[in-house]
Amino acid sequence: MKKCFSVIFFAAFVFNYASAQGLLNKSETAFTRQDTLRGSITKERAWWDLKYYHLDVKVNPKDSTITGSNTIRYTVLQDYNKMQIDLQEPMNIYKVIQDGKELKFEREGNAFFIQLIASQKVGEVKEVKVFFGGKPRVAVRPPWDGGLTWKKDSNGNDFIASSCQGLGASVWWPNKDHMYDEVENMLISVNVPGHLMDVSNGRLQSVKKLKDGTKTYNWYVANPINNYGVNINVGDYVNFSEKYKGEKGDLDCNYYVLRDNLAKAKIQFKDAPRMLKAFEHWFGPYPFYEDSYKLVEAPYLGMEHQSSVTYGNEYKNGYLGRDLSGTGWGLKFDFIIIHESGHEWFANNITYKDIADMWIHESFTNYSESLFVEFYYGKDAGAEYVRGCRKSIRNDKPIIGNYDVNNEGSGDMYPKGANMLHTIRQLINNDEKWRSILRGLNSTFYHQTVTTEQIEGYINKESGMNLTPVFNQYLRTIMIPTLEYYFKDGELGYRWSNAVHDFDMPVKVTLNGTETLLKPKTEWSRLKVGSDKTDLKIDINFYVAELNITK
Repeated sequence: MKKCFSVIFFAAFVFNYASAQGLLNKSETAFTRQDTLRGSITKERAWWDLKYYHLDVKVNPKDSTITGSNTIRYTVLQDYNKMQIDLQEPMNIYKVIQDGKELKFEREGNAFFIQLIASQKVGEVKEVKVFFGGKPRVAVRPPWDGGLTWKKDSNGNDFIASSCQGLGASVWWPNKDHMYDEVENMLISVNVPGHLMDVSNGRLQSVKKLKDGTKTYNWYVANPINNYGVNINVGDYVNFSEKYKGEKGDLDCNYYVLRDNLAKAKIQFKDAPRMLKAFEHWFGPYPFYEDSYKLVEAPYLGMEHQSSVTYGNEYKNGYLGRDLSGTGWGLKFDFIIIHESGHEWFANNITYKDIADMWIHESFTNYSESLFVEFYYGKDAGAEYVRGCRKSIRNDKPIIGNYDVNNEGSGDMYPKGANMLHTIRQLINNDEKWRSILRGLNSTFYHQTVTTEQIEGYINKESGMNLTPVFNQYLRTIMIPTLEYYFKDGELGYRWSNAVHDFDMPVKVTLNGTETLLKPKTEWSRLKVGSDKTDLKIDINFYVAELNITK
């Protein structure tokens, strides 16, 4: 028997019969109690609902320290009197006060357990004020390995920023550091040397000059915000602005860049209104009109901080001047402006409850890059872009991580997740319905934290299809579904291999020049084709492999 094997994507073919019998959603990583305290909804978190923060900090460039307080307002859900607040070493909590009384607390690694004195009655709104300080972890490779970045600009001025997704906001300020409970609104007060400016989330309410020559910038966030989305950016900034006429009216757009980069920014940042036009078309209104949209230059590549998107792409198109898709389309736009701003919809509007479901942020946002290309350069260009990104897929581990231990899945959540969504679009085969699903996700789950099951369920319902086996295949295993086929006695035999047991995804193929939709299962099916000399080509927009068996 002769076998001819071909793969219609840029990743390696993986076959694992044993794993085809089940889902690979567990790793063999040994997790610690600290992982559990960080990643689970502990008893000391579950009994109170977060309402408001006033984060009041002083940034000290001379010794790379941050000091200050966080006032935490919450509603009591259950009768309990021990509260978990997170702050990572080497930062420290010095004092906690409620109702004018100092409270006792114990530290266990990066978790502080505060013993409350006052009765916590269900339905009451209470506050605690947490005083803290120290030298926060210095970012090693921001934004992926984050913390605080302390640099100087070309004029010798301090240039400082936070970035902490995954690592957690508690790397630099005390908070309820779990994604399930977003604060509803917050005030961010940042004290900096008088010749510098702080740019944080939301709208600037006031600037207060202090007698010691420093200034305090007060930023108010009117919408719910996830912890890692809270940021500080300190530098010698200049500002320019415009109004974007969007689906909900005028959107204030403000741009903060280092003084010497103003002229370059006024040219490069024209991609911001282009982004808004494309993404409001695909995803619905920008989710934070009340808080404005900002691009802020940062001393690292960039991050999706809510309403304060940070930018460090060196004023180049592509990803630091490179096209990650290898198609040429990636050089038509500034990758960081488009990608990080796409997170305003998927990450900041719709936010994962558990970082194991980080694909909800990254798959949709990686896919948004191709939608941007499609909006301006056509459907074929967008499809070529997303297919081009397949070359970086590794299929090393499942996209979904381990739950309750602050564990994210494979980096394949970017290109493979985007190609899963592109494949699902082919299955739905109705572009207006697909667009309505993308917009519907952002309206149905507006300002909410969600699970994978909720996203899967919504797409299943609105598409009218059972796509659960598709999600299982691409999110929970490392297997690339393979269309195995042969021609014999005038028939085409075909089935899915390297697939979960109930995988029944239709696939568009061309048989002797005629387009047809096959509906393979994991058992053999047969179709009369009249000849053994038949040519079969799979639609390249499906992220699958093929194996032609000649008997």
